[in-house]
Amino acid sequence: MYMFKIHTSNPNEIVIEQNQAINVLRQLLTIRKFEEKSVEMYKDGLMGGSLHGYIGQEAVAVGVCEQLNKDDYLGVTYRSRGQAIAKGASLEKLFAEMMGREDGYCKGKGGPMHISDMTIGLIGANGIVGAGIPIATGAAFTAKRRGKGQVAVTFFGDGATNQGVFHETLNMASIWNLPIIFVCENNLYSEMSPIADMVKNKDLAERAQAYHIQSVVVDGNDVEAVSQVTQEALEWARNGHGPTFIEAKTYRQQGHMFGDPETYRSKEEVSEWKKRDPILLFTKKLTDLNVVSQKQIESLSNDVDQRIEEAYQFALNSPVASHQEIFTDVY
Repeated sequence: MYMFKIHTSNPNEIVIEQNQAINVLRQLLTIRKFEEKSVEMYKDGLMGGSLHGYIGQEAVAVGVCEQLNKDDYLGVTYRSRGQAIAKGASLEKLFAEMMGREDGYCKGKGGPMHISDMTIGLIGANGIVGAGIPIATGAAFTAKRRGKGQVAVTFFGDGATNQGVFHETLNMASIWNLPIIFVCENNLYSEMSPIADMVKNKDLAERAQAYHIQSVVVDGNDVEAVSQVTQEALEWARNGHGPTFIEAKTYRQQGHMFGDPETYRSKEEVSEWKKRDPILLFTKKLTDLNVVSQKQIESLSNDVDQRIEEAYQFALNSPVASHQEIFTDVY
């Protein structure tokens, strides 16, 4: 069994090279601006279903996915556009899918909650809490049988650790010594319920220890720290040592879904967490250490704005999925 204290990066040291740092910042900004545009689309009535925002948690997706290979498997939840983008998904196809258009990943039938792209190892999002965990573990079983060094990663929220399938799956992953990383994005709330009112564990990573799984708690708003622990977990898995459980402590800056009145938390709490915004922290560190200039950041931000708008216009001009399409690809 393994347990680490909360892992943070050195505030006086950048552990990644300049080009990589700029790419990480680009990814963080892309996810943030994509999610902000998604809210606008939802307000404009351009998508149906529920929209679960990812604003505030971007460092977890980028920190994990920037370490993955294209053929590594990725399982995600309904709050998954961030991970999809970080793994290399098409912005055009994502927007189109969310709008129910033919050019979307699922030809418009999945909406904002069900995204998959096997060309980048994204085995699919799942709208059922905790249900993606055994699917990703099955992918890890496949990876071990193939013996090509692939690793599976599954993202889930803090509330999923109360599901029975979570415990069954972690036990299986442990006894079979599977190459999988369990990433718990602990944003403190299981939908509208504080996770602190639902479990005794101060650190949810303790739950994985019961199954003799290497476990680590990391500051989920520190993209470098997330990247570092992911790199270690990947090396552990690829060398045949089995699974790792990463608890990334983070915070969603918006409600559980669009329209959430957020009566369960105070505005003061949200305001305090916004001071630890992952993009704010990373850009400040880059400028403080003279890795990039403020002018470079502004230029990068403008480039991302243009990229988001191009993808949005593509999706907007994509045909609405036809009624006949409902009956295709169904099995």
